[in-house]
Amino acid sequence: MVFIFMGAVSTISPSNSSAIAQNTVSNTSIVKDGDIPVDVYRDNSWARLPLPIRQELDEEGQRAFDIIINSESRYASGPRGPIAMWLYSPKMAEHIFPASTYLRYGTEKDQRLTELVILATAREVRSQYEWSAHEPLALNAGLEPEVIALLRDRAVLTNPIPGLGQQEMTIIRFVREAINEERVSSDTFARALELFGKKGVMDLTGLIAYYNFVNVTLKSFDIRLATGQHRLLPELW
Repeated sequence: MVFIFMGAVSTISPSNSSAIAQNTVSNTSIVKDGDIPVDVYRDNSWARLPLPIRQELDEEGQRAFDIIINSESRYASGPRGPIAMWLYSPKMAEHIFPASTYLRYGTEKDQRLTELVILATAREVRSQYEWSAHEPLALNAGLEPEVIALLRDRAVLTNPIPGLGQQEMTIIRFVREAINEERVSSDTFARALELFGKKGVMDLTGLIAYYNFVNVTLKSFDIRLATGQHRLLPELW
């Protein structure tokens, strides 16, 4: 069985939009200039290294830059975030970028459940940057506000809420166990295998692992939300 996530892609109704807007306001804070450490570049990368400039890179660096930053890429406007830091190791960036594109967009699944995996991972690793980037994307992909609130609050999975079916519960359990436990439990693995098949379980594992790698990049280079942006997770530290 291939990794086809059949969860219906829901739309955000006006009532749901209002509810999530109210919930977001109560859980956000705005990044202030004083929140940014002195070793982080302001108005540029918002990280400990500046944005790579193509003309300053060697031949290898320019090749990697052009693979990632081009009119066909989701980074057509220029390097940013973790991927900007990857470009300091061109061969690494050149190899990892296609994998990141596959895991986010190339597997046989709908984007709603892809964003569920990403948000669940961001929450478990306490990544403010990734959560704040992906909560709006998850809403746009049809992930229910109630499911997003469950992830944010790390709530139990026993209470029925809109959008929380067997696929969603299995994904959340899988993510939580993969990150926090010594191993994914036999029961959770077996249920994931039943729902998504061998390829699907590997793709799920790969997406979780990729966003763990992104999180380590964020932490190592101290990549920050820019001043004026909203933090969409409560203070976690």
